[in-house]
Amino acid sequence: MEAKDKVLNLLKENNEPMKAGEIAESLGVDKKEVDKAIKELKAEELIGSPKRCYYAAN
Repeated sequence: MEAKDKVLNLLKENNEPMKAGEIAESLGVDKKEVDKAIKELKAEELIGSPKRCYYAAN
């Protein structure tokens, strides 16, 4: 499973918006990988940012 898929699944399961660092820690992956996945997911409009530096599934 790609990091992008893992990030999206985690955000769908979690009811609260999460920071990139929290996502990386929960998934046990490097924050740089999470940042890249977030950028791709935002471009595809699968996730949004309800407040600065926090991300949630749309």
